[in-house]
Amino acid sequence: MKTLILGSGGREHAFAWKIAQSEKSEKLYIAPGNAGTELVGENIDIDINNFEAIGDFIIRNKINMLVVGPEIPLVNGVSDYFLNNSKFENLKIIGPNKKGAMLEGSKEFAKEFMLKNNIPTAKFISVTKNNLDEGIKFLESVKSPYVLKADGLAAGKGVLILDNKQEAIDELNQMINGKFGEASQKVVIEEFLSGIELSVFVLSDGENYKILPTAKDYKRIGENDTGLNTGGMGAVSPVWFANEDFMKKVEDRIIVPTMEGLKNDSIVYKGFIFIGLMNVNGEPFVIEYNVRMGDPETEAVIPLIKSDLIDLLCGVADGNLNEKNIQISDDFCTTIMLVSGGYPEAYEKNKIISGLDKTNDCIVFHAGTKNDGNNIITNGGRVISITAFGKNIEEALDKCYKNAEIINFEGKNYRKDIGNDLKS
Repeated sequence: MKTLILGSGGREHAFAWKIAQSEKSEKLYIAPGNAGTELVGENIDIDINNFEAIGDFIIRNKINMLVVGPEIPLVNGVSDYFLNNSKFENLKIIGPNKKGAMLEGSKEFAKEFMLKNNIPTAKFISVTKNNLDEGIKFLESVKSPYVLKADGLAAGKGVLILDNKQEAIDELNQMINGKFGEASQKVVIEEFLSGIELSVFVLSDGENYKILPTAKDYKRIGENDTGLNTGGMGAVSPVWFANEDFMKKVEDRIIVPTMEGLKNDSIVYKGFIFIGLMNVNGEPFVIEYNVRMGDPETEAVIPLIKSDLIDLLCGVADGNLNEKNIQISDDFCTTIMLVSGGYPEAYEKNKIISGLDKTNDCIVFHAGTKNDGNNIITNGGRVISITAFGKNIEEALDKCYKNAEIINFEGKNYRKDIGNDLKS
């Protein structure tokens, strides 16, 4: 099997690391990849949104499987481009079509989908310039904090949670008037749900599904969940409170209706479904859908899968996932992210990373790194994800933090409280 992975982050390194272990893997390419992915495959300098260039590469190199990591190519229709071209009729594509990707591409689409399929979620209203007064009335009808979400993709910055009503009204006006560009020309206002967040991941072939390990990630830059939102500072898997009873509710009330809703809308969904949930006093509510694996959750979830990932992904593409066996480790897996100084605001790149060869009892997944020919250097805000296993959360985290001290680069920053709220 010749595989091409699209993306350059820790998620894609985790995919590449796992796929490279498969006996079925003949050749692995990552576009554009990073300094870590080139340790397990070959990096290719292709723009992930240049579908014609990707197609040319697939034909020239006789690629059998395309795995799409990030959301933007999916929302832009990368799967449709190849599904609708007879030259690629034998290509296995992991990622939903453009219509399916709307679950992440439009907050309004996702909320309307939940409403139509009786999937538990927070009360909401969609607001544009035309019904701004209705949006303000909705804000006045709910208790603080107030949740505002840009309808479209806003690079993880389009969700605001505000305690002050007037500030929420002011921000609503700014969003609709272009604060996040086209993404916030429409804004979804939601009632705030109070509880514990977790992520549930489902692998779907359009008809059948497998539930992957649960995870909890940590978005804020500062300890005790303070400061600005980031792409993710760490993750823990599985989440202990997502017990059998809770997951039965998730499957019956959310996963099954989601699958049925997709089929009813004639969406053949082949890929990962990321369901962001809130556990409200033992009851699951959907916060959002993503149409790909999360990052850094992937770096904690994928290592727990003992089965051959290529075999599972072939089941997705071929529509026989029900015939595949998925084995999950009994261990806990945690990951912590080393980030550049200043992130998520302005930060410098091209800082030399040292100590990578000194780590032990962990997996180092690269995110924002590149090889300049002499050194591995920083090339992004989130730089390195350190992943480790343990019989409990404490053991896994202890290994992560010991190795976080070994790896160094100028301005290195990381949270030291990942998983504290889940420790036994």
